[in-house]
Amino acid sequence: MPFLELQNLQKTYPDGTRAVRGIDLQVDKGEFIVLLGPSGCGKTTTLRMIAGLEDPTGGQITLDNQNVTHLPPSQRDIGFVFQFYALYPHMTVQKNIAFPLENIGTSPADIEAALNRVARALGVEALLDQYPRQLSGGDQQRVSLARAMVRTPDIYLMDEPLGTLDAEHRLELRAFIRRQQLSLSITAIYVTHDQEEAMSLADRIVVMDGGKIRQIGSPSEIYNHPADLFVANFVGSPGMNLLNGQLVQHGDSLTFTRPDSDIHIPIHANIAPMRSVLTQRHEDTKTQSSMASKQVVLGMRPEFIRPANRGIPGDVILSEYQGSHGYVHIDTPIGELVMRSTDRFAIGEKIHLHLNETHIRLFDPDTGTALA
Repeated sequence: MPFLELQNLQKTYPDGTRAVRGIDLQVDKGEFIVLLGPSGCGKTTTLRMIAGLEDPTGGQITLDNQNVTHLPPSQRDIGFVFQFYALYPHMTVQKNIAFPLENIGTSPADIEAALNRVARALGVEALLDQYPRQLSGGDQQRVSLARAMVRTPDIYLMDEPLGTLDAEHRLELRAFIRRQQLSLSITAIYVTHDQEEAMSLADRIVVMDGGKIRQIGSPSEIYNHPADLFVANFVGSPGMNLLNGQLVQHGDSLTFTRPDSDIHIPIHANIAPMRSVLTQRHEDTKTQSSMASKQVVLGMRPEFIRPANRGIPGDVILSEYQGSHGYVHIDTPIGELVMRSTDRFAIGEKIHLHLNETHIRLFDPDTGTALA
């Protein structure tokens, strides 16, 4: 049985705004789940309902075999880290961190041991005697994390806890959060719009949009096998190259082409499961081979495109230098493509491209869903 389960969870506000539209999610004990999506997709509202800070208007939340749907936060054993640190201004850093343990009657010796452990790990040992008003924003967020992680609750709930930090501190604290969660085997639900953060932390990612779940899967599943066009475009920086065209079957082969181009890209796929998506069929009496076609969207990640001596011709229209690599935008007869490359290219340079056909993803342009 899942440790945390959301069943048809919904939240509609009095003004009619449907923030969460009936989502289902099962989380195993010790899993690190990341809710990923753009602003307004419902991920923070979902987290707040799990915490008891928002009351669902429909559905059920079960935590550790207990129905907690309408229980107050005080009756749920959670550690919550907010996007914007919420520290007690009249307490020192030491008192802020120790407060959750004092509140549940932990012995002074155990409080001291836990406080020293988490303060050392988060680098706030020198700040213990200071008050929140004396700290920088980054240090206040460290203290907020320390207060949430000084004890071992049933579940960690984190709402973009690293959003106010600079890049160096984000990487450092990201690693700490994951190590702490793994060492204690605590279930964690983490909200972010940062894809790199989601990829590096999650056992599974839940991609949300418009109050609904678009896809649930491991980071590699989400990245390499997006369930629909939204996930393909949203996940990845930049997202997938997406080209509108036609999937054509001729005998036992499949190709992707565009009506205005004589370029044909081979599709390495089993013909049998693709027959159901090929809507038009004819019989070629000369070759005795069946032909069929369907409008599709072809998707491919930038790293699976490379320059070649021959292939799809194109002109470089933009080159973005990223240090260890770059992204090159190329105008081709089948549309604009973005290629990840360690080479430098000049604007206007003519090149040829090879697409790794084994990494093609096809989508239905009407529904947006991935094809078999």
